[in-house]
Amino acid sequence: MKTSLGIWAFGTMATRFVPGGYQPQWANERTAARVRRAVEGLGDLIDGYEFHYPQELSSENLDEVRDALAGHDIYCIATGLHLDPRFGKGGLVSPDEATRAEALRRTLDAIDFAGDLGAHFIIWPGIEGYNYPFQTPYRESWAWFVDGIGQAAEHARDRGVTIFLEHKNSEPAMKILMRNIGMTLHVIHKLRTHGLDNVKVNMDWQHLIMNGENLAEYAALLAAEELLGHQHANSGWGTFDDDNMVGATAFMETLELAVELRRARYGDNGERLGFDLYPYTEDAVEAVRRSVLHWRFIDSVAERIDGDELREAQARKDAVAAYELVYAALGA
Repeated sequence: MKTSLGIWAFGTMATRFVPGGYQPQWANERTAARVRRAVEGLGDLIDGYEFHYPQELSSENLDEVRDALAGHDIYCIATGLHLDPRFGKGGLVSPDEATRAEALRRTLDAIDFAGDLGAHFIIWPGIEGYNYPFQTPYRESWAWFVDGIGQAAEHARDRGVTIFLEHKNSEPAMKILMRNIGMTLHVIHKLRTHGLDNVKVNMDWQHLIMNGENLAEYAALLAAEELLGHQHANSGWGTFDDDNMVGATAFMETLELAVELRRARYGDNGERLGFDLYPYTEDAVEAVRRSVLHWRFIDSVAERIDGDELREAQARKDAVAAYELVYAALGA
């Protein structure tokens, strides 16, 4: 399976407590230099990179970033509305009509940019929500949201671009509208009624873990619906979007996910394992390297687990027999 990496893993690691970031030495680093640092440090461990538009990648710096990529590709472009204070109260769901129009314009521009590059497009609507009870006209907001995503999907279809929808429950909006897998499927099924079938799901593992959503279960569900579009690999404690190294926590959940991804033949049609990491105080190159190596180990264990014996145990819902096989594959 090929890999991709969100270039934001190489940033300053800003938080609301340390706005300058835990790694302020990178504050003035341009995207091309950041890419060069990643490519030189990671080599062929990463096949391609992902960028927010227009903050990290745009037509203005495309040539120098391509030069820094040294043959690696641009796999995904992601919307960057959440990075602009204008959209603090929402972009596609802003109560201000002009702001909604600008959010849609930027989204369509980003899709055009992705289409020109032959890249996929990620919509993570982290700013599309609210912070307080009584703050938001829910019915209208949901109508604006579905309409905006619908217009984006229609434009993307015309440009030959696949959209990956990514859900999260909170941050930066305290209550993001599309905050779980069910709401994501609701949006996708609404779009399907209008003939738009170019929208799939990007599973950000920590976003699911924060919700108590089972990684393997939802990968199997999405694969059955032909909606398993992309993966953002990471881990965390389950209460915040930690974006820690893969396999650092939630090990068993990640291992079971690896089994289901194999069963779904994820990767056979060009799908990738994208790494979405935020190494606050760690060296970015080493954190990404460790994540890739962890995944390779986890996937190799999954290969040893999945077979007729596991399927027979699952057919009986025999947890004891299943775990005997899991631990045998781990060397017990």
